[in-house]
Amino acid sequence: MMPIDPILVVHGGAWAIPDEAVEAHRRGVEAALRAGYGVLTRGGSATDAVVAAVTVLEDDETFDAGRGSFLTRDGRVQLDALLMDGSTLRAGGVACVERLRNPIQAARLVLDRSPHVYFVGAGAEEFAAEHGVALIDNSELVLGRERLRLAEFQARERAGFPDLTFAGDDKSPETAVERAARLESHDTVGAVALDAAGNIAAGTSTGGTLGKAPGRVGDSSLIGCGCYADNDSAAVSLTGWGEPIMKLVLGKWAVDRIGAGAAPDEAATAAIEYLHRRLGGHGGIILLTPDGGFGVAHNTPRMAWGVAGRDGVRVGIEA
Repeated sequence: MMPIDPILVVHGGAWAIPDEAVEAHRRGVEAALRAGYGVLTRGGSATDAVVAAVTVLEDDETFDAGRGSFLTRDGRVQLDALLMDGSTLRAGGVACVERLRNPIQAARLVLDRSPHVYFVGAGAEEFAAEHGVALIDNSELVLGRERLRLAEFQARERAGFPDLTFAGDDKSPETAVERAARLESHDTVGAVALDAAGNIAAGTSTGGTLGKAPGRVGDSSLIGCGCYADNDSAAVSLTGWGEPIMKLVLGKWAVDRIGAGAAPDEAATAAIEYLHRRLGGHGGIILLTPDGGFGVAHNTPRMAWGVAGRDGVRVGIEA
């Protein structure tokens, strides 16, 4: 067999990243790539690399994952994450956790040490604690920046400008305006990896949407929606407006295009076009196949992403 060159692809969210935030996104994505690709070059597995990369992004306050995430309506951080191993189809997910600094690491524990796939809320936290993860106070995840953002959001609602994030999926001019405004945010993170053994994996992590109802779960931690991996097709991580992504089971839709013979860049582009055509959704995708081919697509003004492989590290913001 020919030797396999490991590769890692990372995203830090698809939205209208303002000019003054571009450099922070570049630095964050590059740091995640170096951490995850370092694992691969040392012989680590694809799941090891994904966890390493996503952990860096969760710890970076630039992104909507871990510390610095959006706040719920009652001023808390609730986090969701999923990890999937394409060689076994094993997966681990957690949702609505408030006392875990790095939900992707808790997802890894679920994948490795539980017969179950998905834990939520206090049950997820208790499972993580039973396996050695320190629980923290939720206030450690909350930034003053996000308290101000939530206060502004609530002031707009009181002034008669309701949040229409979950109001519907039509593409009427009225909701199109609201959707354009919603692109002014930070967003979900994720990674996909191919290791030297030829196995692929995917992980996605998020703090959800600004002002979300406590207990709301988006696409990021749901198998086949915001994340999926199968050695027979591809590994994928998505970012963006979660409800349309969930309704289309878009991650699985994208990897099935690979199974039907599409190239990675074609499948990625088709997925985002399908998201917008069917439900007016906005977002981005990274996709990686077991032969090292990858695709990146988004229909937001910018998406922070990057790739690390034999040819070095490359970071992009717009394409």
